[in-house]
Amino acid sequence: MKLLLMPNLDKKNVVECVEQVCKLLFNKAELWMAETKRKHFPHCQGLRFGKFDELLSQCDFCIAIGGDGTIIHAAKHAVLQNKPVLGINLGRLGFLATLEMGELELLHKLLTGDYTVEERMMLSIVHRSGKGTETYHALNDAVLSKGALARMIDLNISCKGKGVGAYRADGAIFSTPTGSTAYSLSAGGPVIDPTIDCITLTPVAPHSPFGRTIIFNEQSVISVQPARPDQEIFLTVDGEQGIPIELGDEVLIQKSKTSVKLINLTGKLFYQVLNDKLLYGSEWQTKPGQI
Repeated sequence: MKLLLMPNLDKKNVVECVEQVCKLLFNKAELWMAETKRKHFPHCQGLRFGKFDELLSQCDFCIAIGGDGTIIHAAKHAVLQNKPVLGINLGRLGFLATLEMGELELLHKLLTGDYTVEERMMLSIVHRSGKGTETYHALNDAVLSKGALARMIDLNISCKGKGVGAYRADGAIFSTPTGSTAYSLSAGGPVIDPTIDCITLTPVAPHSPFGRTIIFNEQSVISVQPARPDQEIFLTVDGEQGIPIELGDEVLIQKSKTSVKLINLTGKLFYQVLNDKLLYGSEWQTKPGQI
């Protein structure tokens, strides 16, 4: 078995975590990493280095070590080669990771096949402007937001050619179910089971008491256009890109044809993870007969 390790060097304890992974899987699997990271892991026994693209195309699994941002970044590479991703959490909440530092002994399940693979929907985001057309893909969300000045923006949003609404707000979040526990949740959006394919629109600080989340089905094609000139608007995809959006531009958002495969070694269901991460292991439990 060939495993490509993709660590975030900015995370605390990342070297310790990689060393533990190598120790646990030494002589049981081939462990690979991009050549550019060689100098950071001089004491990892059995770790082989090479060109990232070549290793990605030949590996069986990718192991992302970091927070949710690390896993999202790794997943966008992995999906191009149809490789499943296992996340080890070194961040804060870590919704996309199924392993914590204290659970690394479960890595042996990769070798025995004792795991499940969860398909996660992605978004396709097409930006049409006078300069041409660019396409992006998001695992969490695509956000249209204001610039540095404290001014609301005006957006016209439609679906399949029919008007959804004219929004005045600080921004608009278009989220996958996976991203429902990220920025969308902070803006008041609902938590959605990631096995349900849909797109949510959650306005950010809308100038309307009726600016609530709208949930679109997976066949929806959503169009967003600036409603007036002299606005500073940016499109941000999974927190990674910041693309200026000008009057006359159009952003089309729909379900992507590709999906991310996430490995689950613990067997925990989404709702168990939700309780662990959001309620911080709360002792609250529903007892028989309790309302």
